[in-house]
Amino acid sequence: MTAHTTPETNIPRHRVLAKVSHPNAGNYADILTPDALLFLADLERRFGPQRKILIQNREFNQERYDDGEMPTQPLETQHIRNSQWEVAPCPEALMDRRVEITGPVDRKMMINALNSGAKMFMADFEDASSPTFDNMMSGQQNMHDYARDSLTLTTEKKSYALNEETATMLVRPRGWHLEERHITVDGNPMSASLCDFGLHIFHNGKKLADNGKGPFFYLPKIEDYREARLWNDVFNFSQAVLDIPNGTIKSTVLIETLPAAFQMEEILYVLKNHITGLNCGRWDYIFSYIKTLRAHPEYLLPERAQVGMDRGFLSAYAERLVQTCHRRRAHAMGGMAAQIPVKGDEAANDAAFEKVRQDKLREAKLGHDGTWVAHPALVPVAMEVFDEVMPAKHQIHKKRQNRNISDAAMLTPHTGTVTEAGVRTNINVGIRYIAAWLCGRGAVPIHNLMEDAATAEISRTQIWQWLRHGARVEMEGGFQETMTDRLYQRLLVEERNAIRDEIGADAFNEGRFPEASELFDATATASVLPEFLTLSAYDILEK
Repeated sequence: MTAHTTPETNIPRHRVLAKVSHPNAGNYADILTPDALLFLADLERRFGPQRKILIQNREFNQERYDDGEMPTQPLETQHIRNSQWEVAPCPEALMDRRVEITGPVDRKMMINALNSGAKMFMADFEDASSPTFDNMMSGQQNMHDYARDSLTLTTEKKSYALNEETATMLVRPRGWHLEERHITVDGNPMSASLCDFGLHIFHNGKKLADNGKGPFFYLPKIEDYREARLWNDVFNFSQAVLDIPNGTIKSTVLIETLPAAFQMEEILYVLKNHITGLNCGRWDYIFSYIKTLRAHPEYLLPERAQVGMDRGFLSAYAERLVQTCHRRRAHAMGGMAAQIPVKGDEAANDAAFEKVRQDKLREAKLGHDGTWVAHPALVPVAMEVFDEVMPAKHQIHKKRQNRNISDAAMLTPHTGTVTEAGVRTNINVGIRYIAAWLCGRGAVPIHNLMEDAATAEISRTQIWQWLRHGARVEMEGGFQETMTDRLYQRLLVEERNAIRDEIGADAFNEGRFPEASELFDATATASVLPEFLTLSAYDILEK
């Protein structure tokens, strides 16, 4: 390819483009254009080195937490917390966010989600997508077509097209910790975050801005306000180069790591021209809580089903998020309802819908300005709750009696039990999800819940925590056992064999369950808890 520029961009002339090495790259010629690759290379050269420093800082911070220093609000930013300021005004397209639906960047799922009746749709390149090259690039093609009103699909059974009125789309790129190995700059894999963001903003940013439809983003896995500030730098640069008015890009930051929960005001502040709200990313937040406090037995959690939003550190974090956002005139978004319709069991289906209803009622009454669901059938349930409690477009200006949420409350663990059934569920769900992920599917229905990568992360880190600190397990026979390697290995073998017996040996092997079992075991029993399961999984994803 020869480096060149187009008249409508101000991209500097570099002789070296980002290099694409995947054999299917030719299928995405409209996306991987020379100018787009120049833009990606410029993003990586300008911002990649700082990203690597920030990722290294995460390791240093974890060492401090392991040594007993707890996450807290930074002293150096006290002036931000104590001063008067607000985020920039919210555009009309993002004003009413009462129900948002999320899902992978699969074409059919995107069309269905945009047509679901939800106010917003988050197209997820991250936890709900397995990052095969084809998944990521076809997702970019879908974004390209959406921005040009040509997102359609025809199959043998049905044709899909967008309704006249659709949800507003936000895009979640992959997190700062991930890389895209099939696109390199100066011989090194580029940041997956910059890759996902860069291709979308380059091809679609100006069109979306001209139509008042974006570009809007969800930012995942941030651990520090400096990481948010790096995103702000990326936004400023991209808008200048692509002739998009400064401040047009709007983001919502997922507060899904424990350290970030102590820096919510700082994150809003450094992004204040480019942010409209924060979101309670509850499942990843549980994972981060375990990972951050991994060295300390006093923060041992019970099984996942007993770690609810109504108490403990989750309740404190949700309440502080609402208070923080509304103080700074930003949206406070609620978390995910993972339930999906239960076919063939009316009682179970009614129970699932009622559970969603009660969860959304809790969020609306707490003060959230909107919430997430994972399935189109749950949109009306959540919408009905928020319509009743929140007749206006949001609750930002509603007067409330706020409690003081202490840092100690933000760390309070849930009380409860660890049962044999809970251990088995973690093993079973973890293996099933990883196998699906290795086969290219990131949003997976398992046991009547729509699961994403956060599920597998919680499952394996809970096993690790219970093993590390010798949790007491209530066994099915009515007695207790200490969680040991021997007990865990027995349950692992039994659950793995049960899956194989259920689906058959051929499907077990072809579905990559052996690799999934090995990977789950390795990350759940490592001497040092691996940071992210997906980093190890990515190494074998397309082998």
